[in-house]
Amino acid sequence: MGKSKQTGNHKGDKKKNIAKKWKTKRRTKDLDQIHSDMKPETAAKLLRQDVDYDVTGCAQHYCLHCARYFVDMRSLKEHFKTKVHKKRLKQLREEPYSQAEAERAAGMGSYIAPKTVEVKTQPVEENMD
Repeated sequence: MGKSKQTGNHKGDKKKNIAKKWKTKRRTKDLDQIHSDMKPETAAKLLRQDVDYDVTGCAQHYCLHCARYFVDMRSLKEHFKTKVHKKRLKQLREEPYSQAEAERAAGMGSYIAPKTVEVKTQPVEENMD
């Protein structure tokens, strides 16, 4: 057995906790943030971004519901058929949690069941290939 890769993780050491770094590495947007991105004015800005060479696919192929960039239109269309995308659409059908709902849960009102929001996959223009 070799030496452990995580070395020097004691109080006096200047290194940060490695476990926290790995837990937050692939963190995506929360559902309420995606609901705010799905508003028409914000969605138009996200779907028609300027060319940015630092982002995957130059920020031209973006899945609004999953908050992910793709290399080309073909991979974006294939993503729409995946289980991950369909699962995210199902999660987004429920109305986002609000402060009013939190107050009702704490006993400051009567319970109202969350409404369902109709969510469909974003339209794709064919001329972008």
